[in-house]
Amino acid sequence: MKLPTSMKTTLNFQDADTFYEQLLDAHQGLSRDQSELLNARLILLLANQVGDARVLEECVAAAKDFH
Repeated sequence: MKLPTSMKTTLNFQDADTFYEQLLDAHQGLSRDQSELLNARLILLLANQVGDARVLEECVAAAKDFH
């Protein structure tokens, strides 16, 4: 029996600082439109890595409710 899947809520980064720097570097020199397209592509690529529709739904809801 498969247990219900849910979004990770504890820190799961191996190297958050390096990822953040890579993200900033990727946006360097881009226009706002180009930057938004990069974010959209990255979101879709990362969502594909997650794969689980329920986890993705929880992530969208959590991001939407984030204050």
